[in-house]
Amino acid sequence: MNKPLSPLTSRQIAMIVNNIREVVVTSESNNLTKQSYNFLYLASGFIAHYNLNGFRGNYSIVSELISDILNNKPNNQWTNFRSGERDYDYYMAKKTCYNAICDMLESFGYKATRNNHWFC
Repeated sequence: MNKPLSPLTSRQIAMIVNNIREVVVTSESNNLTKQSYNFLYLASGFIAHYNLNGFRGNYSIVSELISDILNNKPNNQWTNFRSGERDYDYYMAKKTCYNAICDMLESFGYKATRNNHWFC
């Protein structure tokens, strides 16, 4: 049987949020780190675009990345996991990180442009 997934640490969460803040402040997707890319492309609503450079290229207009992050927030709450279940801590750390990114973006005045429900 596979080992349970290790949750993000508070340091890893801070590094991801701070990196995305840097991308937003500089309006430069080339500042996105591998760590932040790995987090985002594994979130619901995102695809890898083959690699980090492809992802950066797809989001060369940073406002589109911001919009996709905020619009996919409802899809990244992992409410189907319950305490005590395998990988619960992993998904709750992902939720914490995703929500911290959204909180940071909202503190800059950005808002989601879609209703809060699941998208296919």
